[in-house]
Amino acid sequence: MGNGTSVGRVRGLGSAHSGAHHWLVQRFTAIGNLVLTSWFAVSLLGLPNFSYVTLRDWLVSPVSATGLCLLIISVFWHARLGLQVVVEDYVHEHGAKFAAIAALNLAAFGGAGFGLFSVIRLALGA
Repeated sequence: MGNGTSVGRVRGLGSAHSGAHHWLVQRFTAIGNLVLTSWFAVSLLGLPNFSYVTLRDWLVSPVSATGLCLLIISVFWHARLGLQVVVEDYVHEHGAKFAAIAALNLAAFGGAGFGLFSVIRLALGA
């Protein structure tokens, strides 16, 4: 089969060997989101009320602050991975794809940073 056939044209154009890692990390973050969101819901349901003082007292605990920080990281990372796949699949121009992924990364890291800053600031007694 030469280069003129369909098989010949695609020969050697196999996997880029990077998709499996992306897929696997997205599955790990999905499992982490499931576990951490369940923990967060059960923790909040165990509180007597949802006043600012009660939630601040709950957040001061190192376990609660750490769990909430892990939840923020996992949710933003998972969202970034999923939206990156959407951009890669549906934006075809290279410049627009680069701009969209750059904006996506900026939004994801900015949102996660702001969430972590807020939790850490409250946990340390602000």
